[in-house]
Amino acid sequence: MNIEIKGVQFINKGAELMLMAALAQITKLAPGADIILRPNKGSPYLKRANLGAYQKLTLTKSWIDLNALTYLLPTRVRTWLKKTYGLVTEADVDVILDASGFAYGDQWTSIALRQLSSEVGRYGRKGKPYIFLPQALGPFTRPKDRKRLQASLPKAALILARERSSYEFVKGLGVTDRVLKQYPDFTNLVTATHPNDFSYNKPVLLIIPNSKMLSDKNPNSDWRNRYMQVLHGAVEIGLSLDFSVVVLNHEGRSDQAVCDALQRKASSAIDLINEDDALQVKGIIGASHLVLSSRFHGCVSALSQGVACLGSSWSYKYERLFEEYDRRACLLDKPLDRAALELVIQRALSSQLPDNSELILLRKKQSEEMWTQVAKYLQ
Repeated sequence: MNIEIKGVQFINKGAELMLMAALAQITKLAPGADIILRPNKGSPYLKRANLGAYQKLTLTKSWIDLNALTYLLPTRVRTWLKKTYGLVTEADVDVILDASGFAYGDQWTSIALRQLSSEVGRYGRKGKPYIFLPQALGPFTRPKDRKRLQASLPKAALILARERSSYEFVKGLGVTDRVLKQYPDFTNLVTATHPNDFSYNKPVLLIIPNSKMLSDKNPNSDWRNRYMQVLHGAVEIGLSLDFSVVVLNHEGRSDQAVCDALQRKASSAIDLINEDDALQVKGIIGASHLVLSSRFHGCVSALSQGVACLGSSWSYKYERLFEEYDRRACLLDKPLDRAALELVIQRALSSQLPDNSELILLRKKQSEEMWTQVAKYLQ
């Protein structure tokens, strides 16, 4: 069986965690299956090859989608391409697991939704399962996008919305509960690797920035204008409370400038970590005492491990996540001055859940149930 995992990469550590989570489950549910990964700017060839993955030959550019032509290639030619060059076409893929995270909605271009609609439609016509693993979906308000999605999404095998907002956005397109279901983020099942060199004499305040807080993708202009001020304030509060303050780059080049600015402006020396291994990134988060994260999977990794966590949001997906873990009061709705931020930090520290709490175990059980749904298509 050829299983493609779509939408993952290695630079964004949340995307890499989703890849690791999917690989772990495929190993159990479909042992012997061949993994297919497609190239993208965050997924270089050697990284894919090191996982033993076959390479997806995708014939898509902007509005042009020629992948339907791959079904015209003789089987012997496609077999030769796979065995000789490790190349696999859409025609060879038996099941696609879409783990894009947050790639489909009004914040992104119509090109992405047009390509998605074409692909889902082809899979449906060929009787091959297209499965959206839990992710944020929507909103979808552009008329042409809605028309395409209304025609294509019902042809998917499963659409697993990550939270209530995404569920309602997709349901509003006419997708029935036969296809559409809701499950939490599935990286909560990933076992972290705890790095030996992450050791401090004091409790750690871990700060995970997100450059999207400063971009036009963030509709909140107040956050765009004051985001850096809030992060600098958090650094100084942590130092004043006798924490070891550490900045973690969760996204690579995109967040590097923000990380550098925090380290440079701090009144005392603070560490900056650029860790390449997503499992160690989750381990670093789990070994911290308090996390302030603007990266979604940074928040998931903290909340699902029982680490006190504050979040800042540029999308509805953060609000829904903190509600799922009954921590809505720990999500910053607006920039706070230093005194108000210190109060919220103290609140987070006093109300954290242990990693074996009923709520955290429930979310993990829901993720296990989700994979039971997916397993039906991996036989």
